Amino acid sequence: MAVLHLPLIENDTPFPSVETALSEPDGLLAFGGDLSIQRLIAAYRSGIFPWFSDGEPILWWSPSSRAIISPRTFHISKSLKKTLKKNLFTFSINTSFERIIESCSSTPRYYDNQEAAGTWITDDMIDAYINLHQAGYAHSVEVWQDNKLVGGLYGVMTDSVFCGESMFHTVTDASKAAMAVLTKLLAPYSHAFIDCQMPTDHLTSLGALTISREEFITSMNSANHTPVPNTLWTPRSFSFCQA
Repeated sequence: MAVLHLPLIENDTPFPSVETALSEPDGLLAFGGDLSIQRLIAAYRSGIFPWFSDGEPILWWSPSSRAIISPRTFHISKSLKKTLKKNLFTFSINTSFERIIESCSSTPRYYDNQEAAGTWITDDMIDAYINLHQAGYAHSVEVWQDNKLVGGLYGVMTDSVFCGESMFHTVTDASKAAMAVLTKLLAPYSHAFIDCQMPTDHLTSLGALTISREEFITSMNSANHTPVPNTLWTPRSFSFCQA
């Protein structure tokens, strides 16, 4: 991938406008910079996220189409409803962030419904998001079965937008159950939604809406005027039936 025609981000320079992102590959905006807490939060609040593989420079993206899920549009399938009613899983919030991101690191990333080559959650990315977690920005939802971690997700919360990064499962419905918990957490906050980044068939089946970059930025700016309370992410067990 040629990056010489992209803006080079230095550690102390701002991101270019998202409207300048390339159309091919869709959304590639800039390269360089670092994965510091300040840089990552500035990216997410601008509708930008990092995605790159080992051996590549840090690549920054803002695709022309964005997938989002709100608590009101999330679709719980009949099979997932049955699973939740059977109480096959127990859940927790922010109790095993490092285990979640390490488990997700072996899960492929998809772009335009095509599997990306290699892992995208590099060691540097893991370290960076653990730092974000310790600073109170990155959070996880864990799914357990018989005291074993069988699924979960993690992402970055910027005010009222949960920027989902990755999920995994080792048993059927575990990652979907994690999404159900996340939407349950966000449901009391009318402006809150989940940024799923790039549309996929799987996300659409969960109720994701595909909107334009412009619509996404408008929605994000509106949501960020009404932040959710920090206590939402207090480490704890979580019952899906709780209010």
